[in-house]
Amino acid sequence: MAQTSARLLRLLSLFQARRDWSAADLVERLGVSGRTVRRDIDTLRELGYPVHSSKGPGGAYRLGAGNRLPPLLLDDDQAVAVAVALQTTPRSVLGLAEAAQRALASIREVMPARLRHQVDALQVTVIRSAWELPAPRIPQGTLVDVGAAVRSREVLRFAYSPGKQAGSTEHEDSERVEPHHLVLWSARWYLVAYDLRNDRWQTYRVDRITSPKVTSQDFATRPLPGTSVASFVMNQFDRGDIADHWPCYGEATLQLPAGTVARWAPGGAIVERLTDTTCRLTLGAWSWVGLAALLGTFDADLELSGPPELLEAADVLARRYRDSHPPG
Repeated sequence: MAQTSARLLRLLSLFQARRDWSAADLVERLGVSGRTVRRDIDTLRELGYPVHSSKGPGGAYRLGAGNRLPPLLLDDDQAVAVAVALQTTPRSVLGLAEAAQRALASIREVMPARLRHQVDALQVTVIRSAWELPAPRIPQGTLVDVGAAVRSREVLRFAYSPGKQAGSTEHEDSERVEPHHLVLWSARWYLVAYDLRNDRWQTYRVDRITSPKVTSQDFATRPLPGTSVASFVMNQFDRGDIADHWPCYGEATLQLPAGTVARWAPGGAIVERLTDTTCRLTLGAWSWVGLAALLGTFDADLELSGPPELLEAADVLARRYRDSHPPG
């Protein structure tokens, strides 16, 4: 009986890991006969698990969606991965940290003692670095509504505050878009959508979206411009970003295309296209010298716009590099 129970758990774990399994694959993975596999499948069905099968040369078994949530089955590696992921979950969604703690406590309660000891040994203390550039937090409801529209392929309406730069007067516009992808990059959530009002692809900061409403209007999937959704977002010089709250921030004109700078600029930086080969970059840092050094990492000719503290810091940095040369 113990061997049968362990085998059933293993069988359920396989169904959760992959969509379709042929009988031959299950025989090989479980190390039993085809007759035993069929008997175990029947046992799962009697227990209420909707295991579907298809006949023919390409026949396979598949665990379908049921009316109730089946038990969560994790092997040792998966249990450790879940414990670490829940303790290090991003803090960019309101209430997510508390929910992650409750989820970890719930999973821990149903774990065998052996796994519980492993999880308890992985108590992680997360220290947030200034380099992480934390984004404004997003209400869970907003993220859920936007995600639902992406999944159901329905037109989404929402109010949007563009806010191009720090200190600017924001105004809200009503947007009507075809939502295609949710992207998390540099601690910021972006919606990649087709703007129906302006007939173009657009990237929206989700934390600047309010009152999202999923309509009943379906739409067909459009091919994205570019090679992938990741490259599209990273190369968009106008992602609706605003300058972060740093002790120091300033501007520079770089002799590089806006798309190139946007790909490597940290989240929250503002990239403005000037010409095909130049752009203006607004960036923040923890010190004026640090800001001057960051601007120099783009390896391009540049003109500092200010403020005066940034210009002075650039002179300090240049002197330090000159003085660092060995004599002779």
